[in-house]
Amino acid sequence: MFGEHRYSVRATWTGDRGSGTSGYRDYDRSVTLAVPGKPELAASADKPFRGDPTRWNPEDLLLAALSECHLLSYLHACVGGGVVVLGYEDDATGLMVEDGRGGGAFREVVLRPRVTVAEESMREAAQSLHDQAHAWCFIANSVNFPVRHEPTVLVRPR
Repeated sequence: MFGEHRYSVRATWTGDRGSGTSGYRDYDRSVTLAVPGKPELAASADKPFRGDPTRWNPEDLLLAALSECHLLSYLHACVGGGVVVLGYEDDATGLMVEDGRGGGAFREVVLRPRVTVAEESMREAAQSLHDQAHAWCFIANSVNFPVRHEPTVLVRPR
């Protein structure tokens, strides 16, 4: 089934300290992200950009979106490939480089999923299905930098 899917989020700046953006150091970078029916998410800029390091920042959210999209695409691919996944963790990393003009861009993201499967006979398919998951990942297909994956496949001990 093909179709269009629209998404919406409300971003509300909550960082006015009383004088708005009267100066670069005069306002907080706090933001509340809201989607109807879901818990609000406390967000901010990253710490090097005067943000609150205890809150999610846009770079964290992009990396999380890529990691979760691959995970969900992979689980779907495994069902079709006859691989029973019992556990999945990913320690993803991303490299963003500032351009010296106030901007910057991600250069790459590396996903490092550690997958546990039910049987030794599933190991090879479990490894190769990461390629299918990558091809299916909506978020990876939407970015203009490489998203690599370096998976490890483990078998549930008996």
